[in-house]
Amino acid sequence: MKKPLFKTLVLALVIALAFSMMAGCGGDGNTEGEGNQSDGPRTDVIIATANEPPTLAPYKHSAVASTYMNLLTHDNFFRTDIETLEPIPGIIKEYEILSDKQWKFTIRDDVKFHNGEMMTTADMVASMEYARENQSYTSNYSNFWESIEIIDDYNFIVNTKEVYAKTLNDMASHRVLPKSLIDAGNDFNTNCIGSGPYKLVKQTLGDSVEFEAYDEYWGGAPAIKKMTWRIIPEGSSRTIALEAGEVDMIIEVETNDLTRLQETDGITVVNIPGTSFNFLTLNNEKAPFDNQDFRHALNCAINKDELVEVALNGAGTGNYMQTPPMFPGHSERNLDEYNIDLAKQWLESSGLDPATITFSCICSDDTKRRAGEVIQASLSEVGINMELESMDLATYLSAAAEGNFEATIGGCTTSNTLGFIEYKFTSWQIGGSNFTRTNDAHLDELWTTASQTLDETERLTILEEAAAYLNEICPHVPMYSVNVVRAYNSNLQGFEVNASGNTYWENVSWAE
Repeated sequence: MKKPLFKTLVLALVIALAFSMMAGCGGDGNTEGEGNQSDGPRTDVIIATANEPPTLAPYKHSAVASTYMNLLTHDNFFRTDIETLEPIPGIIKEYEILSDKQWKFTIRDDVKFHNGEMMTTADMVASMEYARENQSYTSNYSNFWESIEIIDDYNFIVNTKEVYAKTLNDMASHRVLPKSLIDAGNDFNTNCIGSGPYKLVKQTLGDSVEFEAYDEYWGGAPAIKKMTWRIIPEGSSRTIALEAGEVDMIIEVETNDLTRLQETDGITVVNIPGTSFNFLTLNNEKAPFDNQDFRHALNCAINKDELVEVALNGAGTGNYMQTPPMFPGHSERNLDEYNIDLAKQWLESSGLDPATITFSCICSDDTKRRAGEVIQASLSEVGINMELESMDLATYLSAAAEGNFEATIGGCTTSNTLGFIEYKFTSWQIGGSNFTRTNDAHLDELWTTASQTLDETERLTILEEAAAYLNEICPHVPMYSVNVVRAYNSNLQGFEVNASGNTYWENVSWAE
């Protein structure tokens, strides 16, 4: 493996995640359920989560809730380093760069799918081609190759269309599926066969998703043998369930309860800077959001620090720039600021009468609803009426992808500026993840140039220009970067979460 070139080509995010697994006091770690034998540690875990996954089928969604569960049942081509977010060896154990546009990959020979089949390069290639068939969800990572050549069962070559700086990152986004099931037209939502550390057992819509350990997992049999994810939409109910011992972990911690949980014996809270970037999405194809000056007025009228305090209880950072500020390649040029007088000036230059403007904003959970209420109050100060509309996650994602909305509160988790700009703003993502429906030839050109620039310093310069341009055209209203917060029974050990919110659950166990 050519490590120096790996470091040059990978879009590295070096985030120092300084968090500790605090030793819990009190609490016996026992929860009602399986595995509470007196002769040893528990082997089950119950997790509370706010959102039901729209689907469990890889390549059929762009939902964080589904991604968390896909990590249980399916292996990505590369794993992701917990601290740096860089791709590291996984089922692809090594690679070689043969030329600027040719990459050779070697896979493990001991990976077995849940149906008993052994993984080969045919499965890898079939999975990549299957991803390409689902462009609504995968176009940001499934269009970079020209052709794929299978050498043998454990080696294959990917020929990229152009010199492409995101090759390893895009490969890391793919998940391996059995070719035999792809060819048979398998429904991977109901028959969720992969090669990950857990197998899907049962999904009860509106209630729970159950998994069991896959003891033939190539990385070793997980210590937690049964895992149940309970769907609890209401934040305070999740908190009460953890305090009562009904669940062992909360994924989406109710920020209003954060201090209380931190002060509770037997509960450990992790609160670290995250890569989730949230915003008020504006449908740029619809009036009044097709007016650039009006979009600037909205950005200047909203106090982002107040949003963080009310919606997140301080567990985040307010932001006015269009791209995530935690990644290299952002820019403060053309930056808006919170300024009511400036917001009114932008409104005047827009030529729009705020008294005539009423629009609907979709909120899909409690936190977004609280953020929406702050935005609603802020906009009323400049005479704009925004109405809040509650919608479940699956319906919201479908409406946003199809453009059947005016405004929504949403978020995006990425690992670099190049990926974020493509995912949210390039024209070829319209109908997929480009919910603002931005269609700007200059921005597309800047992104394409950056993606074909291997020198990191040069690439970041181009990305900064693209970020400054986005600040100028203001396609959405940035709100804040969200911390990754988890709360769990202190007797759980081996738990780690990265800045994107992902965890390798096969490393988690109960203390003796």
